[in-house]
Amino acid sequence: MALPRQHHLLLFLVAMLVSFAHSTVPEDPLRLFHEGSPKDKNFIMQSTNVFNFKSFGKLGHISSSLKMVNVNDYGARGDGKSDDTLAFKKAWEVACSYAGAVFVVPQKNYLLKPITFSGPCKSNIAVQISGTLVASDNPSDYSEDRTHWLMFDSVQKLSVNGGGTIDGNGNIWWQNSCKKNPKLPCKKAPTALTFYQCNYLTVEDLTIKNGQQMHVSFEESKNVIASGLTVTAPEDSPNTDGIHITNTQNIQISNTVIGTGDDCISIESGTMNVLATKITCGPGHGIRYKSAVQIRNVLYENIKGTSASDVGVQFECSEKFPCKGIVLQNVELEREDGEGAKASCNSVQLSYRGDVNPQCP
Repeated sequence: MALPRQHHLLLFLVAMLVSFAHSTVPEDPLRLFHEGSPKDKNFIMQSTNVFNFKSFGKLGHISSSLKMVNVNDYGARGDGKSDDTLAFKKAWEVACSYAGAVFVVPQKNYLLKPITFSGPCKSNIAVQISGTLVASDNPSDYSEDRTHWLMFDSVQKLSVNGGGTIDGNGNIWWQNSCKKNPKLPCKKAPTALTFYQCNYLTVEDLTIKNGQQMHVSFEESKNVIASGLTVTAPEDSPNTDGIHITNTQNIQISNTVIGTGDDCISIESGTMNVLATKITCGPGHGIRYKSAVQIRNVLYENIKGTSASDVGVQFECSEKFPCKGIVLQNVELEREDGEGAKASCNSVQLSYRGDVNPQCP
């Protein structure tokens, strides 16, 4: 049964850029495939025990010995109007300096200018967001760095969760985009949430919405779990990729809903060992990777839904860097009008498992 028509495309991506048998991975990778998935010798299958710090960020399981750092105790007002950036900076400095701390954002609305939460910290750290973080919509506040709003830089063993909301407040940026108004010059806009060089990272149970441009970006990180995320923006919002991954190894994305104005999940070079499962995409442009990047060992599994265009499955790989080891397993996509969708495939080595429709001609 197809999902509602407003979900233009459902795609589950498992992209694994792996070494051959003689190679090794610097960190213990994810268990990338479950029982019933391809058993090709080039697929890396090891334990996710490397993520045993995962429950650290769950507030209900946190030891009483940990330091609770509440942003309100450092001057944050949480009225959605006052600038709480300085209070967040002060609270982060304290939390980062403790051997085990929880950075607590209560159920209020916090207005923030661009802010970087820098590491390395003294120990594991959890960020518990129960409230709403709202971005300043004044472009002059981004004069020093126009490309980031919230950024975690070089923070290891970090857990970010809490059921709260991160609101990029992107409307002013969309209005001034050259894609919206071709008469305007093309300028960069901030990514709402960036994780840069963060290893052993979990990001769970959050809503990220109305990104100024990209919503969530994982960059140069290793051993990442992202789960239970809701990423949304209007269908006509320009360049608002849901999740962007670049030069990152061993990342698992699951149980996530992404509906934006651009790519659902975009992957760039240097990324290796990606598992994306139970992802709902749409509206948006689905899953995309650049044809100049060599892609190997990709599993699309248990996909059902509708496509806004005639083409429901598209692999446009380059002759120089063909896509290899692509597997479609139990895929059923149709057009919004209920008619059968088509597949477009170039320079790709495909195999099918179970019921797959459409298939490449």
